[in-house]
Amino acid sequence: MKIGIIRCMQTEDYCPGSTCFKMVRERDGAFTDIAEDIDIIGFINCGGCPGKGAVLRARELVKRGANTIVFASCIQRGTPIGYPCPFAKKMREIVKEEVGEGICIIDYTH
Repeated sequence: MKIGIIRCMQTEDYCPGSTCFKMVRERDGAFTDIAEDIDIIGFINCGGCPGKGAVLRARELVKRGANTIVFASCIQRGTPIGYPCPFAKKMREIVKEEVGEGICIIDYTH
């Protein structure tokens, strides 16, 4: 599995992404049942509110080999600042539409 992780731009000041990487490495969180090797193609932010930049970034991650787009927990769950993205649902919809049915979407990391 080749993944591209999209994170919340607002949380970059609070979180270096280490827990997301730990979940991949230790096969925990959203990666618990994944038996195949996981290669992180890229780790990028959404581009800022309202998240429209995520579409272009997801497209680039796929272009560079990602077959799975993962939205970091800061987007869907609000970790670590306790405020989930109000645009998360729409962001997911437009990214899914852009990358197509052949690309898997995972909604969180931990």
